[in-house]
Amino acid sequence: MKRQLNCNLPKSYILPRSGIKLLVIAALGLSLTIASCKKESLKTGSPDTITANPTNVAMVTFPAKSEALLAMQVYNNHFYHQYGTYGPSYKSYYYKDDGHTGRMDFWTQQEAIEMLIDAYVANPSTDFLNKIQYLYNGVRDGYGTLWTSNIYNDDVVWGSLMCIRAYHLTNDGGQLDMAKNNFNMMWNRAWDTTVLGGGLWWNTNNNTKNTCVNAPAVICAMLIYQATGDATYKTKAKQIMDWMVSKLYDSSTGEVKGAIIPNGTITEGALSYTQGTFIGACDLLRTYYPSVDYLGMGKKAMDYAKAHLCITAGGILNDENGNADTQGMKSIFARWACQFVQHTGTVSTYGAWLDLNAGQAWSIRNSSGLMWNTWGTRTSDTQILNAFQTTCGVSMMNNAYLYH
Repeated sequence: MKRQLNCNLPKSYILPRSGIKLLVIAALGLSLTIASCKKESLKTGSPDTITANPTNVAMVTFPAKSEALLAMQVYNNHFYHQYGTYGPSYKSYYYKDDGHTGRMDFWTQQEAIEMLIDAYVANPSTDFLNKIQYLYNGVRDGYGTLWTSNIYNDDVVWGSLMCIRAYHLTNDGGQLDMAKNNFNMMWNRAWDTTVLGGGLWWNTNNNTKNTCVNAPAVICAMLIYQATGDATYKTKAKQIMDWMVSKLYDSSTGEVKGAIIPNGTITEGALSYTQGTFIGACDLLRTYYPSVDYLGMGKKAMDYAKAHLCITAGGILNDENGNADTQGMKSIFARWACQFVQHTGTVSTYGAWLDLNAGQAWSIRNSSGLMWNTWGTRTSDTQILNAFQTTCGVSMMNNAYLYH
């Protein structure tokens, strides 16, 4: 992602515009509640800005599994675009918005595909599996198989992570090769022990080391290790994690800081996606390195998110509506937090909280069934919605079924 949020590195962002909306929802015979609400204007400051307070949270009910499936189908109806053949197969991408003004950018495309992978795990189907393959083909077609021209090391990691997660479902050797080759390329240019004792640089300017590249790199390396048995990836995952724990993890609070610059100054606090990927990294490492209390770290990081990354403690996750790169971050948190709960038997501690968020997201859907990231306000029926901000609710609903 491009996106050192608080280090004064200039970036331009495309924000949603007013526009039209598709109507697609008869599929499962579920009616959608229509209310009259207007979305707050997007903030350009801190991504932690809260734009609205959820109402009637106590009345929210946990969505049925059929509704989680419907949420994914609605998303595909709005954004999925199959645009040709790819060898004996097909290629596709997700539009960047439901005005269909081009494809999502590189890193957000990977996250949308990961959301579809999540939905497949919750509701396996040939349709979803085919779409995962076609979207992967679209990434190859659009960006090639080796992404050396992308200066953002976190982009490369997000793409590699999508590929290795897809491989675990499809057993497509091309996906495994793309995951390995791009991870290796990223590692060779980003890992540096001469500054701050280790860690991966955020981009090739080598001016900041961020959790948004390091934590997903741990997850990616561990999934490659699980797929190949090559212990060098497990070793690299542990090296990255050791460095993060020493530089970016606050053991007293469980907060995972977002970034550090060469003089040792922390330049970014916790965000849902960095907190979530750190939790996911703890989950994947804990059984391989039992002498390290990764379970305890993961729980502490979950506790911090529950207490500090919500509008009110233990409530609805922050909007993180600062710009187009922050709007889908809750989808990433949902993925790894729910997997952690599934694998660690901590449903009694975190399940009700995550369920609340899933229910709240579904409760603010618009008449088409889309959910934006501002979970305190009903989703607009008139604005053009971007494909990243509308991943959050779909991810939250489907991933909750990992522990249900």
